[in-house]
Amino acid sequence: MNRISLVVVLFLLVPCLLMGAQPVPIIFDTDMGNDVDDAVALAILHSLESRHEARILAVTITKDNPEAAPYVDLVNTFYGRGGIPIGVVKNGKTPEPSKMIHVPVTARGGNGQWLYPRHAVSGSELPDAVVVLRRTLAAAEDASVVIVQVGFSTNLARLLDSPADAISPLTGRDLAARKVRLLSAMAGQFPTGKAEYNVRIDIPSARKVYSEWPTAIVASGFEIGLSMKMPSASVERDMAWTRHHPVADAYRAYAKMPYDRPTWDPTAALYAVRPDHDYFGLSESGRIVVQDDGRTTFEAAPGGKHSYLTVSETQKARALEAMVQLATQPAR
Repeated sequence: MNRISLVVVLFLLVPCLLMGAQPVPIIFDTDMGNDVDDAVALAILHSLESRHEARILAVTITKDNPEAAPYVDLVNTFYGRGGIPIGVVKNGKTPEPSKMIHVPVTARGGNGQWLYPRHAVSGSELPDAVVVLRRTLAAAEDASVVIVQVGFSTNLARLLDSPADAISPLTGRDLAARKVRLLSAMAGQFPTGKAEYNVRIDIPSARKVYSEWPTAIVASGFEIGLSMKMPSASVERDMAWTRHHPVADAYRAYAKMPYDRPTWDPTAALYAVRPDHDYFGLSESGRIVVQDDGRTTFEAAPGGKHSYLTVSETQKARALEAMVQLATQPAR
């Protein structure tokens, strides 16, 4: 390791080591390919891991498209973590193709090799998401894992229904109750609102998760990410530290540049790892209810396990600055 690399590593690690902080164990559950904010959220989690603030245990996917997993895999590999387990949904939602993942997944360099190395060629060759969730939770310390759910509730609903097996003598519900500390979800609109996309696409699964999930849930509603947008100028400028960047390529492929995209999923990722940084406020405790049409309502109740994020104008500025900095931070 050269002197410059050593200085960078020390800069990232020393503050956390001095505070005695332990990395937050994360499972990232995503519908990668439906919106570019999923890619931004994954980049943020990798940067937080490089800062010794998080550790990505696994990524599970709720978009049933064979290119979603290879894209996740190539992003993980780009950040030096190609060994992260990936699980895919079977018979899930939104199988439609997506340019934001197709372009980086199929890109080749001048030598004819993949521009972005990865292990997975297709999601069809990877294990079911519920199997990966069960393995990851079974191996984790009790009450340690934070799940960042930024897609549909399909995988987590199926986890709740999973029986004891060779992986663990616990049911999925009992595994979640024992191993998970928090579910940080981008879902809904609060305190009441229209049927938000992540909920609307799989309403039965969302209803199951919000009625049966055994641990605390903090939701980042549609209104939070909408109020803070990832600037395309930052994507073009600050991700140019490397000639080819899979998140920048996804951003360009998703829509015609320049455009600023809401930070829906990044807000849930940021809160999951830095809940005490005053980037957001929290509602009172209560219960989130998913209605038959996919709308979410919030019922305040002392001791309730659910709450949702709020944000002031001052917090918006700080949160957006943090998300942009983390999303564009050079890979280690």
